[in-house]
Amino acid sequence: MNMTRNLAIVVLLLGVVAIVMGAVFIGQGVSKNNQLVEAMRIEQVTLGIEGAELEGEVIDSLVEAQKAGDTVREHRRGIALTYSDLLGEGRYDPTDPKQLTYAQALNLENYLYLAVVAFGLTQSVTASGVFMVITGIALGGTGVVLYRLSQIVS
Repeated sequence: MNMTRNLAIVVLLLGVVAIVMGAVFIGQGVSKNNQLVEAMRIEQVTLGIEGAELEGEVIDSLVEAQKAGDTVREHRRGIALTYSDLLGEGRYDPTDPKQLTYAQALNLENYLYLAVVAFGLTQSVTASGVFMVITGIALGGTGVVLYRLSQIVS
């Protein structure tokens, strides 16, 4: 019966470790999400996406960044479908307003899609943390039950 008690203690310890690790993941996910939101608010990127809730609003969430990135891509492709199409046989000319606008749109589009990836990652880290906490609680409960059973059997 000593073996059951030892198993109960190991399971309890694993539960505590899972809860602590989950709390760290949640803290990191929330912290990095807040940092990203603040950085985007400082940049004050707004797009006049007509007919949407984004019109004039600072883009600071995954959904908004995705919609804005898609809009910029659509507008950029109105200039030229690809970078190669833009240049033709020539080289990039920053004095050409069309090429400069295209390059700036490409840069903004990349910034927005990078934000989409970052927001997605922070959400994944936070969700993993929540799962670890739930798993830790389940392990802890199992450990308590095993420990009590080992006391009854002894």
